[in-house]
Parts: sequence; structure tokens; C-alpha cells
Amino acid sequence: MSMSPEEPDQCIYIVDDDEALRDSLVWLLESSGYRVCAYDSAETFLASYQPQMTGCLVLDVRMPGMSGLELFEEMRLRHSTLPVIFITGHGDVPMAVAAVKRGAVDFIEKPFGDRDMLGLIEESLAREREGRKQRRMEAETLRRLGELTQREREVLDLIIAGKLNKQIADLLGISIKTVEVHRARVMEKMGVSSLAELVQCVITGEPGTLRG
Repeated sequence: MSMSPEEPDQCIYIVDDDEALRDSLVWLLESSGYRVCAYDSAETFLASYQPQMTGCLVLDVRMPGMSGLELFEEMRLRHSTLPVIFITGHGDVPMAVAAVKRGAVDFIEKPFGDRDMLGLIEESLAREREGRKQRRMEAETLRRLGELTQREREVLDLIIAGKLNKQIADLLGISIKTVEVHRARVMEKMGVSSLAELVQCVITGEPGTLRG
């Protein structure tokens, strides 16, 4: 099965003290078209970690020094957006399950098949790409919201709250025509063409905007 990443900047970071397994994974992934960086310990990975890294992490649960689970917790503290796949031995499955409940993508038990590993890798990379896309959308929405005037923002908040133009006019002490003008400007500045799009856009960029 031939699989390859959709974005060349993504990299698969392998952290495993088992040299034979590490080399085997590097060969498998590179021969499938992926960029790979391998580390023999959690400490060496952390020494080179940058928040802007994209791709995914493949961690062995048990390693000398900092374990894979400890590295996972450290990455959570750093608000890392890299999806994590754990490699585990049979006795470590309960720990890996607990890590999945705390946000890891999945775990794979040794010995594992190439197809299974590649499937998890592609799932993780797709998740990471989607996460980046979502964050870009949120940032763009916040930028557009910041360009609204105070009055436009007041009108927007009332639109999102489900108020009709007449109700908005009464609440703000302005004419319905003025509300319509502000509403049109809000739609234009937010880059949307329908009320449904506007609501979805604002929810995406500012989850706390909706008020009951």
C-alpha cells in the first residue's frame, strides 16, 4: 500500500531507545514518502523541539530516563499540537489506554504490521493538518472581528443572539434602515453571505460569543 503525506513540511518524529525498531520504522516511513526524524530518548527530542513543528510523534511507552508517557505529559504542558501515537508492549496497554483518554491519538502493540502503523500515521497527519486549518480559520475570524466598529460589533452580537432587525433597532435606539446598513457591513467584513455562515464563522472564531 503506497501512502504519502499531503504536505511536505510535516515530519514524523520517532522517539524510541530501541535502535533496531527505530531504524526499521525510519526505513518503513521514508520508503513510504514521509519525512522522518528519529531520537533515541525523550530528552534528545525535547532538546530539539520547536512549537512550530508539524506532523506527529511516535513514542515508545517505556524508555530509560524520561518515559514516553512523561514526554507526552510534558508536551501537553507545552500545548503541543503534535498528535501522539504510542508504541507499547503487552504489559503497558493499560497505560497507553489512559494516555489515549488524555488526548493521544492511539497506541499500537508490538509486534505490529506495517499496514497498521502506516494507517495510524496517516490518521495522525490528517488530524494535525485539520487542526492547523482550524487554527488558521479562528485567527482569520478574530482578525475580521477586530476590524468591526463598536456599533457593528453591537449589531453582530444581537444578530448572533437571534434578534430581528426591528428588535435590534429598538435595543440600540437606531432606525431599522441603519441596522440594515450595519448588518450589510458586518456580512461584508466577515466575508459571509448568509446568516448561517455568519453564526458558524463567529462560533468558530469566538466560541464564547453566543449568549443565551
